[in-house]
Amino acid sequence: MSDVSWIKDVPVAHRGFHDQNKTVWENTLSAFQRAIDAGFAIECDIQLSSDSVPMVFHDHDLQRLCGLTGEVRERTGGELGLLSIGGTADKIPSLKKMLALVKGQVPLVIELKGIDAEQDDGLAEAVLEVLEGYQGKVALMSFDYWLLRDLKKLDCPYPVGLTAEGVKPEQLAAHEEAMQLGLDFISYCAPHLPNSFVTAQRERGIPVITWTVRDETMRAHTYTHADQMTFEGFDPREMAIASA
Repeated sequence: MSDVSWIKDVPVAHRGFHDQNKTVWENTLSAFQRAIDAGFAIECDIQLSSDSVPMVFHDHDLQRLCGLTGEVRERTGGELGLLSIGGTADKIPSLKKMLALVKGQVPLVIELKGIDAEQDDGLAEAVLEVLEGYQGKVALMSFDYWLLRDLKKLDCPYPVGLTAEGVKPEQLAAHEEAMQLGLDFISYCAPHLPNSFVTAQRERGIPVITWTVRDETMRAHTYTHADQMTFEGFDPREMAIASA
């Protein structure tokens, strides 16, 4: 297993340190620079373009973030890189551009966004190819078991984690099955803690971070039942001062 103990060290800025898409939008170079300046780890999302370029973008379609119809995977990386996010000067960044900005200054927690095993063929390979030679702390994760399988089959040199949610027995059983791949950490939905699956994994020494913390109640909940939070909508440095 890969060492991912560092994932506990600092709060993780959800899609970068944005301001709820008011002036600094999610998954943009501006949000990532803001996280770097604050010293937070960065969580981001990867979608694959039609020509297999890993792009930093959460949704499968362009409507919410770019005001355009159509799927991300219908456009090339070059085309996507010209699209404005939220009407700002920020364009959709490629993973390569993001890595060039971060340069190992803060840790990265990168989520691969899948559709299905057939359509996601090549996604894991493309991400690992771009990451090759990157100097910095990186962890990869996904909700999608087939992508986790692909990463492990490719002997991913970075920690691989399960993004997950749910409290139903069948959900917890599926998560336990995914962990049989030899995963290194878990990112779990904060309101769904505690549960037997996460408790057992923590007892095994598996680090657990939560998503997505937006207030003091969930921050305190995270540090009771997990190791670190993925947050948005507030500055944890200010909250720490207020609670001191």
